[in-house]
Amino acid sequence: MNFEQEKANTKTPFMSKKIIVPIVAVGVLAVVLLLFFTQRRSDITDELEKSLTGESTGVLAQSDHVEDIRTFYADRNYLEVWLFNGSLSNSGDKLLKQIENAKYDGLQPADYHLEEIYELSSNPDKENKKFRNLSSQDKVSLELMLSDAFLTLVHDLVKGKVDPSTLDPSWKFEEKETDVNFTALLEEVANGSSVEKIFEELYPHSELYVQGRKAIEELYQIQKNDTLSWDFESVDGAIKVGEKHNAIPALRKRLIFWDFLKPYTMKDPTLFDSTMFAGLQNYQEANGMNPDGVIGALVAESLNKSPQDLIDIASINMERLRWMPQMDWGQEMVVVNIANYQLDYLDKKDTVFTAKVIVGKEYNESPTFTSPMSYIVFSPYWNIPESITNNEIIPSIKKNKGYLAEKNMEVVSDSGEPVKMKNVNWNDAEKDFPYRIRQKPGGDNSLGLVKFMFPNEYNIYIHDTPARSLFEKENRALSHGCIRIQNPDQFAKILLDEKEWDDEKIQEAMHQDEETIVELDKKIPVVLLYMTFWADQNGKANFRSDVYDRDEALLKALQSKRSSLDKA
Repeated sequence: MNFEQEKANTKTPFMSKKIIVPIVAVGVLAVVLLLFFTQRRSDITDELEKSLTGESTGVLAQSDHVEDIRTFYADRNYLEVWLFNGSLSNSGDKLLKQIENAKYDGLQPADYHLEEIYELSSNPDKENKKFRNLSSQDKVSLELMLSDAFLTLVHDLVKGKVDPSTLDPSWKFEEKETDVNFTALLEEVANGSSVEKIFEELYPHSELYVQGRKAIEELYQIQKNDTLSWDFESVDGAIKVGEKHNAIPALRKRLIFWDFLKPYTMKDPTLFDSTMFAGLQNYQEANGMNPDGVIGALVAESLNKSPQDLIDIASINMERLRWMPQMDWGQEMVVVNIANYQLDYLDKKDTVFTAKVIVGKEYNESPTFTSPMSYIVFSPYWNIPESITNNEIIPSIKKNKGYLAEKNMEVVSDSGEPVKMKNVNWNDAEKDFPYRIRQKPGGDNSLGLVKFMFPNEYNIYIHDTPARSLFEKENRALSHGCIRIQNPDQFAKILLDEKEWDDEKIQEAMHQDEETIVELDKKIPVVLLYMTFWADQNGKANFRSDVYDRDEALLKALQSKRSSLDKA
């Protein structure tokens, strides 16, 4: 062995010691930490075990998660998660903040023990709560309430607080499916995962929800500066500019509050003057109304809503978004918001086409559901539903034998063969009518010149209408349930998206004596929603009238104690 080799060999053991010693130290530290976190006993371990193994459930008496919580703590030898050294741990602080901020999701923080948790605070009047000098029993109560709050809030964010099937008969979406394991998420927190990141993953993955949450938070900020009384101001008929009315002073203050008017002086506060007129037009346009500057029932209804009223409306619609089944909001799709009387054709979240629509009137409410559009029918027949045949058509025929000819209708067999009028026993038709009545293609056809089909069990589709003047109305809940669309030829052109289907060919197809069916190259999801609130991509909050009176029952359920309602 030469000198260089010997030199190298004599250095090797020395270098190994320098490397090995830190490695051994790290290993020992890891073992100590593992033993600390898995074997340590806290000052409430015995009390936790006693509380969870006894007959009384204490603070968990109304909980839906008692057994899951018992199993969870038993598996970890009754070590706490949310407390450390007798006060809230970092995870406990973060969870408390999530509970407080649940109001921005339109949920009730009281559902997650917030009031009871505050009662245990050593500074209940301060914004940042501290928990010091707690008794052992108070520590146990705080720990268990936070675990129950975590599981309950996770459930409500994932599935909603209320079961839509027990509340809204018009909600026809499939039940939302989820593979989220609530207890497993609690175990993740116990193993050091971030509470904030866990909750971020639970929010519905749609821009509507993200922007809606921001809008509600902004409404709470606006509410802090609210000094108005918001007494209900009744308006019968319509108030036009230049007229006087006792409601004008209060309505003017509300336009100022919502920043559609700047404060100004006036001689007669009851006069609807030109300055207020201009502010009202801006308010109407911003809220989806006809900006005619007239204070009618719709304007008065809207201006009577306080910030708290708007928070309530927003909360209702956030719950509807939580009910929605998982879907790709970035895909090509057709969205109809029934409450907004509007159809939007979306592609990669961009609005490609927008049209006014007419929806079902009272007692013929359009349901909410989703189904893929697969074909278009040009120059369609209208196969009149049995209910309309029995309740409207047959009585009209009995009064006027020329009714069918006047309406361009005909009687057909189940196979579609025409049946002569004289071969039908009209006297007994209301009891026994083995035929169908359909309206032939043409300009007077109730379906108009084209219909768009997304087959579903509710027999709902989108179609043209000969009564195009109805699109100028603000309240467009006027149909038997189907969706009537303005500018159907433009909608057809976008859906077909082929050079051969130019304007001329589409118009030709819409004016035939026989119907023509055109299959779409791909199926496009159609989603019918009922949203009386949403926030757009710019964060602007939009509110619409509750035309079907669906909001009140849902708000009542959201504000009810959990034990008194059917949960999702």
